[in-house]
Amino acid sequence: MSMSRSFEDRHIGPTSVDEMAMLNALGYSDLSSFIGDVVPANIAINGVIEKTLDSGKSEVEVIAELRAIASENKTFSSLIGTGYYGTIVPPVIKRNVLENPSWYTAYTPYQPEISQGRLEALFAFQTMVCELTALNISNASMLDESSAAAEAMTLARRASKLSDDAVFLIEEHVHPQTKAVVITRAKPLGIKVVEIDSGHVVRDGYDGEFFGALLQYPDTTGTVIDYSAFAEYAHTRDAFVIAATDLLALTLLKAPGEWGADIAVGTAQRFGVPMGFGGPHAGFLAVRNGLERSMPGRLVGQSIDATGKPAFRLALQTREQHIRRDKATSNICTAQVLLANMSAFYAMWHGPVGLKEIAQRVNNFAARLHAATNNREDVVFDTVHVVVDNAQAIHEKAVAKGINFAKVSATELRVSFDEQTTEELFAEVLSILGVKDVPGEKIPTKFLRTSKYLTHPVFNTNHSETGMMRYLRNLADKDLALDRTMIPLGSCTMKLNSVTEMEAVTWPEFASLHPFAPA
Repeated sequence: MSMSRSFEDRHIGPTSVDEMAMLNALGYSDLSSFIGDVVPANIAINGVIEKTLDSGKSEVEVIAELRAIASENKTFSSLIGTGYYGTIVPPVIKRNVLENPSWYTAYTPYQPEISQGRLEALFAFQTMVCELTALNISNASMLDESSAAAEAMTLARRASKLSDDAVFLIEEHVHPQTKAVVITRAKPLGIKVVEIDSGHVVRDGYDGEFFGALLQYPDTTGTVIDYSAFAEYAHTRDAFVIAATDLLALTLLKAPGEWGADIAVGTAQRFGVPMGFGGPHAGFLAVRNGLERSMPGRLVGQSIDATGKPAFRLALQTREQHIRRDKATSNICTAQVLLANMSAFYAMWHGPVGLKEIAQRVNNFAARLHAATNNREDVVFDTVHVVVDNAQAIHEKAVAKGINFAKVSATELRVSFDEQTTEELFAEVLSILGVKDVPGEKIPTKFLRTSKYLTHPVFNTNHSETGMMRYLRNLADKDLALDRTMIPLGSCTMKLNSVTEMEAVTWPEFASLHPFAPA
């Protein structure tokens, strides 16, 4: 005897009476004859499907089996960095957004009348990105940092007036996964990608046309570089400057828009979205004025409704694939809405002061390790490049303590600190590396941010659980999702994924894994 009703009965919903009513209306007496007419013979499974597949299991059994699989993963403290960092998901956001069907079952907000809650949250995400990057316009999120960088390259190519022979430059210390995606995207477009040292280009110039350059800020080695001279040089060559950047770092560091970047890309992952073995996370892309009509992805704008009240809606949709088809600015026609909203709510929860405190704490750990390893030449934010005698031996020692470092070479390691780093963990890192704690140096003034950010009341109001919970409920009440009624659906949405299918997303054995963690 089975443990409970079958999964499909609970998940799909119609009873046997409902099923027969639909079949009779179509002129069939049973489901098998209907399927026999609908499914082409060349792909149909002959016989009973249960004989082809394993016997079904109850939801309870599936969760137990998944728990056993998850237990095989070891949740180490991964200090690997390279674009992925530990973060603390505020419980009020985890419970009221990530695990709430009001937020994860709603469809793409093409109909603003039933999407005001999500549109308002996405508008806040765009505001957050614009203010932290000091650029004028942001889209409502991208798939991830790497694809955002590739889209920024194609945006620059569209907007450039240089010849087709102009190349695209990538700074040598861009994250490796971003390099790989950009190079892959460039090949079918006939774009030549050239890896450079930006400092050498400033000193010696670049021989030939280049329509754009991608810089990592801070770079993948952890170094904070002053790119202002490079940006100035690139602009004299009519090229666009793209900064792949870190939103948490920008609470302390001078923003890309302030040192000359035309476009900024990155990920909002460390704003309250678990690493998840590499995703999903909300990427972002922001531009200066004049490039908005060449942007990929969705844009949320503020308008006025029929009664004259402020309202939100998708803007400049004629750029997008669902309207312009093959003439669209990009084939990116979606957004990481749930994750973008989580990151925006994370910024609201902490506010500008709280975010800066997190960044200062992270930087303090990095600065102390930087000083302890006698590595004082470079400026760092959260990552320290360490030269050792035997990187493999250090790596094995760290793994024995439940810690992952980034192994760069036989004699080089990188250590990246994050919101989850504690003094106890930091002491373990010092012990593993065989160094003593010493005071770190502050970030030099010329790199520091002086401009304000996140000044809107939405980022400075709901810092208590009751306040945030009520704010989130208020937004959800402006939306229509499957937790309330049937809704119009398309292809690119989660629709109703059952709780059984979804709950493992939050388990630390899956959520806390770094994509570059060793097997």
